[in-house]
Amino acid sequence: MNNSKLKAVVFDMDGLMIDTEPLYKYSFQKTAAGLGFDFEDSFFFRLVGRPDSSCKKMIRDYFGPKFPMEVFWSQWPVVWRGMAESDGIDQKNGLSELLAYLKEQNVPAAIATSSHRDQMSFSLRVSGLSHPFDAVVTGDEITQGKPAPDIYLEAAKRLGVSPSSCAALEDSENGLISAWKAGMYTIMVPDLKVPSDEVRTMAHHVADSLHEVRNILEKHL
Repeated sequence: MNNSKLKAVVFDMDGLMIDTEPLYKYSFQKTAAGLGFDFEDSFFFRLVGRPDSSCKKMIRDYFGPKFPMEVFWSQWPVVWRGMAESDGIDQKNGLSELLAYLKEQNVPAAIATSSHRDQMSFSLRVSGLSHPFDAVVTGDEITQGKPAPDIYLEAAKRLGVSPSSCAALEDSENGLISAWKAGMYTIMVPDLKVPSDEVRTMAHHVADSLHEVRNILEKHL
């Protein structure tokens, strides 16, 4: 693709714009421990970026038929929301500056998140993020979630631009694969897990922060 013709930016949300992944990890592990199961870090990292349906299937496969999925899935959000409400959710360093820059340059921006719309709205509210995005696609609005490309293709469609004209910003391997399959210009800002060598080959850039992302985009917008 011609990097000089990027016309829009698509943001993942959890772990990329806002610091929610540690809360998810804690709530999953605390809830599972209360039910007598050890939710290891390495397994949690495999779930990051995936939609609920995929997570549920992987958890069932991992723990087996004795795992009380309905109880687990009803309890962990209570733990998560309680922590988020009491402690708040931090925005990632450089986010406000990056969003301000895109607005100044009249570059449209979208969110493509595996979270459902109500969860997304809650997370954005608690984090204090009120930037008016030009399009939003949530995990409950698509058939196949990340790492399938559907959510990024839909984001480009709603923005009215081709996928190849979009930069996609992701923190997770599953999300990066999704954006890469969609044919977007991929920039990864790792959060909890260092990306594998294979996933690194799918990223045009691996950045340390959203501050660095702005510097990258300035060269291609």
